[in-house]
Amino acid sequence: MKISINGDVCIGSGQCALTAPGVFTQDDDGFSELLPGRADGGGDPMVREAARACPVQAISVEG
Repeated sequence: MKISINGDVCIGSGQCALTAPGVFTQDDDGFSELLPGRADGGGDPMVREAARACPVQAISVEG
């Protein structure tokens, strides 16, 4: 699985970090980012739900 976050679209709602905190976090400005080494989702079953929870669809999950 490959996860990407479109930083131009992200509004920093934090839904991804709340849904899958083992994969997503927020930077100092409140925008979403992947935790180091988690670009593949780390086997977290909530990754796809986190992408669906994003109110602006800034997260894409492939694979």
